Amino acid sequence: MLPRIVLASASPSRRGLLERSGLEIEVQVSGVDEEDPRYAQLSPSEMVVALAIVKAHTVRKLINYPALIIACDSTFEFEGKSLGKPLTREIAIKRAEQLSGNDGVLYTGHCLIDTTKEIEISDVVATKVHFAKLSGAEIASYVDTGEPLNVAGGFTLDGISAPFIRSIEGESSNVIGLSLPWLRSAINSLGYNWFDFVTATK
Repeated sequence: MLPRIVLASASPSRRGLLERSGLEIEVQVSGVDEEDPRYAQLSPSEMVVALAIVKAHTVRKLINYPALIIACDSTFEFEGKSLGKPLTREIAIKRAEQLSGNDGVLYTGHCLIDTTKEIEISDVVATKVHFAKLSGAEIASYVDTGEPLNVAGGFTLDGISAPFIRSIEGESSNVIGLSLPWLRSAINSLGYNWFDFVTATK
């Protein structure tokens, strides 16, 4: 019997990526505090992997059936600093002003746990993001939509801010919050076939 796929995230973007790829998933939110100051001492790439691992193991304790647990965490590195979720209008505006006409790197940490084989795979995927120059009015209008407040870096590739992203270097779904190529490779490395889980073909 194939394990069930469990997403350890409340992110609608990550869920959407998996479902649009044909995967049938269950959501089990970890409840891990992403703002814990201990993580701020790590580099952006180290932080997202650490959080992904903690989220996966937190959900692992709640699962008593065969499952592939997928956990992720993302942050945006700009000028050497990690830009997480702005949370407030003022910070979101400041972030957008900083990023306007500039570029940075979106890091997503991934952790996959196979509860049957007791195997864990974790890694970080990085994608460089280039932003168009934005006017003050565009920034204010965008922030007023509320979209940037709860997403890493204050922007999304699959939302209202998509027209502001001039180009990317690297894997696109990673910017949305979960690298599908990484996940496919990880699942295959465990001895499964990716299409065993793709319900759209059944």
